[in-house]
Amino acid sequence: MQIHELRPKIKFKKRKRVGRGGKRGTYCGRGMKGQKSRTGSGGKHIVEKGRDSWVKKFPKLGGFNSVDLKNLIIKTSDLEKVFKTGDKIDPKVLLKNKLISKPKRSKTGRYQSVKILKDSSITKKFVISGCLVSKSAKKAIETKGGSIESVDDGKNKKTTKATKATKDSKISKTIQNKDQVK
Repeated sequence: MQIHELRPKIKFKKRKRVGRGGKRGTYCGRGMKGQKSRTGSGGKHIVEKGRDSWVKKFPKLGGFNSVDLKNLIIKTSDLEKVFKTGDKIDPKVLLKNKLISKPKRSKTGRYQSVKILKDSSITKKFVISGCLVSKSAKKAIETKGGSIESVDDGKNKKTTKATKATKDSKISKTIQNKDQVK
């Protein structure tokens, strides 16, 4: 058997092209003139004579799709099951132990953050780095002697007027100190 001898099992059936004369008559059931007799006229039927159209009946979808992706969530009970006392926990270790999926990249170029939430009491001491931690989970980890290295999630980049004022006051104090030394 050669390639030119191959035939499909099911024969290809051509679409019936309407409006070309033949057995159905000149107009082929489309009537004479008008939009419905032309090709490509199977559009949306928004207006229904005398009653509310189906477009008005269905609920409209609203809302907002965020550009940033949601955080990957880990619960403290999962940490209790997998890790031992004193273990260092970071996103790479969590991925290695298959507690999180591979972080996706958002349209802005940032990767998903990993966040630890408290759902049960903690009995072990953990050293956590590179993860966001909820207030209740942070409190529970620190009461058991664990530590959390702070992470900048990149969302709070705006500096407030108060922080700018403190920076300006520190700069002015250092200049005054230098002038006094001279």
